[in-house]
Amino acid sequence: MDERESAGMRGLYPFLYAEQTDMDGVLDEVSRSTVEKAHEIVRLRCTVAEACAADVAACAVRMAECFAAGGRLFAFGNGGSSTDALEVATAFAAPSRGRPLPAMSLTSDVAVVTALSNDVGFEVVFARQLAAFGRPGDIAFGLSTSGGSANVVQAFEEAARRGMVTVALAGYEGGRLAELETLDHLFVIPSSSVHRIQEAQTTVYHVLWEVTQHALIHMSKAPDGPVATGTR
Repeated sequence: MDERESAGMRGLYPFLYAEQTDMDGVLDEVSRSTVEKAHEIVRLRCTVAEACAADVAACAVRMAECFAAGGRLFAFGNGGSSTDALEVATAFAAPSRGRPLPAMSLTSDVAVVTALSNDVGFEVVFARQLAAFGRPGDIAFGLSTSGGSANVVQAFEEAARRGMVTVALAGYEGGRLAELETLDHLFVIPSSSVHRIQEAQTTVYHVLWEVTQHALIHMSKAPDGPVATGTR
């Protein structure tokens, strides 16, 4: 760890570097830090809810229309966002309650991911899979804390070319994803903390899942049944 990283760690967790043997003091500092972080994520989630509630509802309805018309969801992301992508796919495909919906994570097949990374380039690892599987009316669901992941950006560009509905989650100010004119839905978590961004993104995609389920129920009860255009 270099001096800059060490200084950063000291700033975040000064109690770990203090020259003291007072464990009660250390525990008090840990408790205070935990409470502060909990309050921070609550405030951030409230901010996102106020800013994005209408967009989340509209996105969920559109996703419900896609599923009702036979569409599928493809989730993707890097690092911690790849884990979130897997959770997104699992939430839709194998819910603890509600209707199972066709969804998969593009980070799950190690053979495909490593083959594309090694033979072509990591920047196309998701775009190439969407080129193989994606079709009009499917959903491309990508996560990036920075909003600047090249392979996520290329995946959305490919998805747009194929007439897929595109849903993106980003942090900071949206990064390169905020510059894409082809995105149908973009949810930006206004934070510079990767941890807080990912925690808030978790809330967004779980709410999207739940509202999508509700939308499908209402669509199935409509006099003419579910109707979806499948268009962008």
